[in-house]
This record gives sequence, C-alpha cells and structure tokens, in this order.
Amino acid sequence: METIQAIKPGPKPNKEDGTPDERRRVTPPNKDKHPDLKPHKHRPKD
Repeated sequence: METIQAIKPGPKPNKEDGTPDERRRVTPPNKDKHPDLKPHKHRPKD
C-alpha cells in the first residue's frame, strides 16, 4: 500500500546564481495565455 504525501507549500526556490526562480509565476508577456480565475460564488448554509 502506498502512502500519499501532500504537496508542501513553501518559499520559491532560488536559482544557482541566487536570484528567485520565476518558473512558478506568470510573467507579464505570458499573462494573455492564462485567463483570470472565475469569481467565487458563495452559497449560504442550508
């Protein structure tokens, strides 16, 4: 039986030269390829 490990959120890694690794961010030139998130619709409790 395999164990399930959760994804750990944490600080962004730095590249070897010490600058932040930007691969997990959407850069302004690529912003058009990524649509905005849909607005959250809150449902009141029943």
